[in-house]
Amino acid sequence: MKFLKFIRYQNLLLIAGTQSIIHFVFLKALSIPAALSTLSFCILLLASLLIAAAGYIINDINDVAIDRINKPDKAFIPRFYSEATAYNYYFILNIAGVALGFFLSYKIGKSGFTTVFVLISALLYTYASFLKKVTLIGNLIVSLIVASSILVVIIFDLLPLLDRYSYELANPIAVLRDYAIFAFLLNFLREIIKDIEDVNGDRNYGVKSLAIIMGRERTSKVCSILAVVYIFLLIYYIYVYLYTNTITAGYLLYGICAPLLYFAIKAWSAENIKDFSRLSMLLKIIMLLGILSLLVLTLSLKYAG
Repeated sequence: MKFLKFIRYQNLLLIAGTQSIIHFVFLKALSIPAALSTLSFCILLLASLLIAAAGYIINDINDVAIDRINKPDKAFIPRFYSEATAYNYYFILNIAGVALGFFLSYKIGKSGFTTVFVLISALLYTYASFLKKVTLIGNLIVSLIVASSILVVIIFDLLPLLDRYSYELANPIAVLRDYAIFAFLLNFLREIIKDIEDVNGDRNYGVKSLAIIMGRERTSKVCSILAVVYIFLLIYYIYVYLYTNTITAGYLLYGICAPLLYFAIKAWSAENIKDFSRLSMLLKIIMLLGILSLLVLTLSLKYAG
């Protein structure tokens, strides 16, 4: 259990759930052409999880000094694992993930797709090593990596069939692209909130987060404003694309917009670490609800009428 916490098993379950809902529910239930067999998809899923787990470990290795201040009771290095042991785990998981990605790419006749896994692995390493110290760049990079858990399914499951099924795949690709954008935006907001939580340790070790530059109070208000912007964007999206799908529209309004509005109100007046920890958890719940909306969309389309 200790090792599972070390590799952030809750976040890995979120990745696994997201990719599984896309492949087994959205694509299969709606009879949308998909390139991957069940076995090939499981290889994709395992590769994604291994590389993500390696990313969490390398992040912990680079955050040892910062974690002594921000979360001394929750740090795994050197409390449970030495730095050398952590590096061994990182290399094993990372190499295994990239190797599986290479095998899958070769198996489906798209060897060039291996670049996707190499790029994600490289981004995770460079983020943990130095990009996270650069104002907003680190937040953008890690949010892009989160969105990539959706994008890799598009790349491996749909793009190989695009020549044959360009008309049938146009809408599914657009829907999944929009989900990836939404995941990116929500995670970007959560990363800024996490930076507010970690401001004490970050300041001592040269991290130039928005919270350090603007201060906690101003940054929190920026997050509140961003949440309101997201709400309007989502309402506009519902109005343009989902006005005839009342079930999904209702779910997004009450399951996503309402919690985001609550977040915006609380973020405007947040003051202490506990407040920001609750806001971070709330955003994680909203992300989960966002993923489940794909299930709602699928069921509403499958059983419409």
